[in-house]
Amino acid sequence: PVSQHFHLHSFFFSVFSSISPPPSLTRRHRQELFSVMEKSRESNFLFCNLCGTMLVLKSSKYAKCPLCKTTRNAKEIISKEISYTVSVEDIRRELGISLFGEKTQEDAELPKIKKACEKCQHPELVYTTRQTRSADEGQTTYYTCPNCGHTFTEG
Repeated sequence: PVSQHFHLHSFFFSVFSSISPPPSLTRRHRQELFSVMEKSRESNFLFCNLCGTMLVLKSSKYAKCPLCKTTRNAKEIISKEISYTVSVEDIRRELGISLFGEKTQEDAELPKIKKACEKCQHPELVYTTRQTRSADEGQTTYYTCPNCGHTFTEG
């Protein structure tokens, strides 16, 4: 319930508002922090350990949670490593590119197989294969009918 949520945040606020800010940072740490501040705006990687809200970096000494008001030492933030992986599949999904999109020049280059379409009985299909499970299992084959656009998979 909302009242319990409010009381929990009030408790954290009262506990952490008494913590004093960290000692002054060296010039190098300040430069690193400003770099991290810029990266945090771009990648949204700084979150409150207590409530999960994104932290705000308005000082070179600490980051502050706008919800529960807890602070985090800037030296902790500087030591964080930012890493992430982007796959071709992630990019395809983000851009809304369908694996079975409209007919394009690329379709002419896809391999064909003499197999009837389940929907329109066209005698030939184009296909692609992909390893979607562990390496010790078989590949998944994606078939597309060049006549009606029907798609299906095997494996």
